[in-house]
Amino acid sequence: MPSKIPVDKGWDYAQLGPSQTEWTACESFPTSVHVELLKAGKIPDPYIAMHEWDVQWIGEAEWAFKTVLDLTAEQLREPHADLVFEGLDTFATVIVNGQSVLETENMFLTYRVDVKKHLKAGINEIYLKFASAFRKGRELELQHGKMKLWNGDSSRLHIRKAQYNYGWDWGPILMTVGPWRPITLETYTARISDLRVSPIVDRDLTTTITTTFEVEGAPASGATAQFVLKSPSGKVVKTEEAKVQGGKGKLSWKFAKGDLELWYPVGYGKQPIYTVEVQLADAQGVALNATTQKIGIRRAEVIQRPLEDDEGMTFFFQINNIPVFCGGSNWIPADNFLTDITAQRYRDWLQLMVAGNQNMVRVWGGGIYEPDVFYDICDELGLLVWQDFMFGCGQYPAYESLVANVKLEVECNVKRLRHHPALVIFAGNNEDYQLAEAYKLDLDYADNSGRKDFTKTDFPARHFYEKLMPEVVARLSDTHYHRSSPYSGFGKDTRDQKHGDLHQWNVWHGSQEPWHNWDILAGRFVSEFGMQGYPDIRTVDYWLGGDAAERFPQSRSSNNHNKADGFERRLELYLMENFKHAFDMESYVYYTQMMQAETLAAAYRLWRRNWKGPGKEHTAGALVWQINDCWPCTSWAIVDYFLRPKPAFFSVARELRPYTVGMTRKDHTTYKDPLSADEFVINTELQIWGCNSTLLPKKVKLIVEAFDLNSDFTHSFTQDVVLAPNASTEVYKGEVPGQPTRTKLSEAPKTIIISARILETDGTVLARYANWPEPFKYIHYPAPSEVGLNIKTAADGETLEISVKKPIKGLILDVDGEEVKWSDQALDLVPGDVQVVKAVGLGGRKVKGRFLGDGTA
Repeated sequence: MPSKIPVDKGWDYAQLGPSQTEWTACESFPTSVHVELLKAGKIPDPYIAMHEWDVQWIGEAEWAFKTVLDLTAEQLREPHADLVFEGLDTFATVIVNGQSVLETENMFLTYRVDVKKHLKAGINEIYLKFASAFRKGRELELQHGKMKLWNGDSSRLHIRKAQYNYGWDWGPILMTVGPWRPITLETYTARISDLRVSPIVDRDLTTTITTTFEVEGAPASGATAQFVLKSPSGKVVKTEEAKVQGGKGKLSWKFAKGDLELWYPVGYGKQPIYTVEVQLADAQGVALNATTQKIGIRRAEVIQRPLEDDEGMTFFFQINNIPVFCGGSNWIPADNFLTDITAQRYRDWLQLMVAGNQNMVRVWGGGIYEPDVFYDICDELGLLVWQDFMFGCGQYPAYESLVANVKLEVECNVKRLRHHPALVIFAGNNEDYQLAEAYKLDLDYADNSGRKDFTKTDFPARHFYEKLMPEVVARLSDTHYHRSSPYSGFGKDTRDQKHGDLHQWNVWHGSQEPWHNWDILAGRFVSEFGMQGYPDIRTVDYWLGGDAAERFPQSRSSNNHNKADGFERRLELYLMENFKHAFDMESYVYYTQMMQAETLAAAYRLWRRNWKGPGKEHTAGALVWQINDCWPCTSWAIVDYFLRPKPAFFSVARELRPYTVGMTRKDHTTYKDPLSADEFVINTELQIWGCNSTLLPKKVKLIVEAFDLNSDFTHSFTQDVVLAPNASTEVYKGEVPGQPTRTKLSEAPKTIIISARILETDGTVLARYANWPEPFKYIHYPAPSEVGLNIKTAADGETLEISVKKPIKGLILDVDGEEVKWSDQALDLVPGDVQVVKAVGLGGRKVKGRFLGDGTA
């Protein structure tokens, strides 16, 4: 009988060297050396203090893993017995009963080897010998030459291993090694070696499902494959038998519009998942093999076409004929030790994104092709996936052996991922074209002839991105291919704001623009942008490891847990420009978190305004860098390593609600005498807009209130508004109430806070936003006693009602002890508008609140 036997028990590991090998039992499997040494207490935790540097030797040593497999003669009756390695990190020699059967060189490949002739009834030894990937990389670099890169050691460019293992500007250097994904012994007579189910939805929403399959070890004649399509509820929708001819088979089904439920991204509809079951049998009907595949029925397009009212081309995703504004995040591996990421931890991360009103995740090209469970959860939740191939920030070589290796990797992962309805784009790499531009490599965007041999140029990896990858993606999938991220196309470089996708790093990196300039920094699809912020103070205390002497922002431990070049200067630039801030650890955490929350919310607010409807899709997506961390640190993440959301997570979530309201104020200076700079008038204009991501117009009531922070002045007005569907709508333009015209630079403007809310007809608040004059450092805040902050806990013990007598900015809530799960943070409050926050796990503790100007520091 065919069987699949997990090879996950009885594993031992050891460091290889000149002395006698000392074997230790593995405590988990799959696993890696760091994980086992940590569990055995043999190394310090590299996530604490400076201990990262105490474990560097692991990545330069040789290691081995071994186990035994007790097999019966019955289990070995089938003519084929394959060992299947879903992931070996990275250079492994596989030895079965003393015979070498496999050499691996790619962490991202599934390797399959027939070991039938090497197995016997009884005890069989499986031995894995791992060489140092770091040393291998240095050897290959000496052989093939050193290439340019950003981040990590240049030898990484020669190694098909997770590139972030070599260190990045948010992560440590931890060169993992070991069997990081499952190992299985599969016995069979014949098996379905490749199954491709392609649901093609036409523009009229009729569907054709074409299925092709290949069989290894197929009988010479008479073999059949029975196909069953089942609905999300398990009901049989379609059955058909296909003949196996020449080791292959094919069938096709057509469905009218409405026959099948369509899959939609979250917020636009449901996520029905169909199942295709396949049973392979010989001419006598004896079952040989069976497999299943989950699919979703949807039409996914990337639309690049001219705009009605601007230069350039659109770049937006359209699902089932619906244009979608993509608000989401970039994803890096959620740990340096990948086998520690459980299925539940993946679910917690991805559900958190959905709870934050996000609808797209970009799997970044310096990490890994995530495990199946990641994409399964995205399918289930309706999270669109932008998938990079695993190349990042480098001038990758393309010599013959590497090209062959990369081709296998691309084919393997396209086949594995292509059936997921959430997957809507493959991108060739992360920032490699941007690096080529920076170093002035051989890059002529006008040359699209395809005749050039890129491997002979100083940008050889164009062979991967412009020839190999698009060919494989087109041949093996129905998914859109994009050469890089960022990539403009149309002969434009990667900085172009009117074509393709854009990494907008002129806030933080580059020209270090004020975050208030996001509107003029917009692109057609902003696939990276960000601002750093400290994590939760509990996370800081974790990495400090209880060392009170290191508990300040400039300490060695704190610096080691921020890997960004020049982070001290950049943090202080933005803090000094905007805040009156202090340097004790709690204050630094607060102010950097507030800065991050303000920066990112402003980007989403201003860029959603640019989604103006058909023909005016000026900005069609914003993916923040980044959602997560791979270790406890300060970075651009909006949720820290321990799944503790930073305030920015909540400020972004508010800007991605189905209905939002946004404001900005613009100063206009008019000179009385064009020849003189002394006489002028400054008027401040207020602009208000609303956004509606639903597909129906929305009638709402707009309430605008103005408050002078330093007097009793108030002003308000209301307005009935219809928010256009799937677009932004301009709703008001006029002077800032209570702000007089200025004629002298020495004359400080009044501190007028403008609150805007949009309400349902029944009075339910759909969205709110308070616009404060900036920079905040100029504001003279009222005494905390005048603010009248009141945090009232309801009878359920976890619902907070928060009110004020004067406007406050940036309220962040906390408690002593274990953290609480907050429903909102970084709140702006005005009198007369009570806000409700859930605090799950509060447990009767007193809630502390900190806000700008509260006198704390």
